[in-house]
Amino acid sequence: MKNRILCSTGALIGKPNGRDFRLLKELAGKLDCDGFEFMMYSDWYDKIEEIISFLRDNGIVTPAYHCQKSIGEGISKGGEELEDAVKRFRENAEMARAMGAEKMVMHLWDGITSDAFFANNLAAYKELRQIADECGELLLVENVVCNQMTPMEHWCELAAEYPDIVFVFDTKMAAFHGQLELLYEKEYEWLWKEKHIRHYHVNDYGGGIKDWSNLKTLPIGKGHIDFERFLDFVKNTGYEGDFTLESTAFDASGAVDTEMLNRQIRYVRERLIRKEG
Repeated sequence: MKNRILCSTGALIGKPNGRDFRLLKELAGKLDCDGFEFMMYSDWYDKIEEIISFLRDNGIVTPAYHCQKSIGEGISKGGEELEDAVKRFRENAEMARAMGAEKMVMHLWDGITSDAFFANNLAAYKELRQIADECGELLLVENVVCNQMTPMEHWCELAAEYPDIVFVFDTKMAAFHGQLELLYEKEYEWLWKEKHIRHYHVNDYGGGIKDWSNLKTLPIGKGHIDFERFLDFVKNTGYEGDFTLESTAFDASGAVDTEMLNRQIRYVRERLIRKEG
C-alpha cells in the first residue's frame, strides 16, 4: 500500500501532560501508524536541538512537520508581527529539515485575526515558499477556518496568484464551513486532478456551519462526516499520498488513549486496502 497513515504529535502531547515531547518514546511503540506529523509549539523554540536529538536517537519517524500555528496570525497582522512571523517560519523550516521531514503544513492565516487581512497572507506566501524551498521542504497550505470568507475562496485566490501551490485538505475544517462536499464537485476537481492536494487531515466534526462552540477535533465516527464516501472518493482519484489523524487523544489528566487512535488508523488503512482489492 502506497498511502502512509500518520499520527499528529499534537494528538498526543498537550498542556495536560506538560507538552512533554519525551512521552513520544513510549507512545510511538503503542501506535500502529507509519510515522508522525510533528506539531511545533510556541514554548519549544529553546528546545529545538534537544527535540531533534530526541527524535533521531529514538528512531521516531516524522515525514511531515506542522508549523507553529500562530505564525499565520502574525502574518495576517503585518508590520513587526509579520517580520517576527517570517523569522519563526524560517526556524520551523530549518527544524523540519533537521528532523528529516519531507513537507511542512502551515496555517497561512490563524487565530482571532484569521483572514481579516488576507492580502497580507497572500503576499507573504512567496517569501515563505522560498524559505521552504531553500530547506528542501514542500510547503502545504491548510484550509484553516476563517471568520471573514471561506478556506476554498482563499485557496482559489492563492492558486490564481501561485499556480504551483499545494495544499493539505482537512476534513473538519472543510465541514465547519460546509465545504466538504466541494471536494466531490466538478468545479473543484482541479484540486486533485492537477495534484494541488498533497496531504489529507482526517478528523470528524459534530457541529453546524461555522458553529464555533463545536470546533473540536473528533475521532472518526463521533461526528457526522461520511468517511466511507470521503475515503472511497480520495482513493479513486488515484491519490497515493499521506493521511494524518489529529483527533485529541489525551484527557484532562494527560493520559493518552492510544487504542482510540489505533482504531482510527485501522479503519482508514482497511478502507484504503479494500478499495485496492
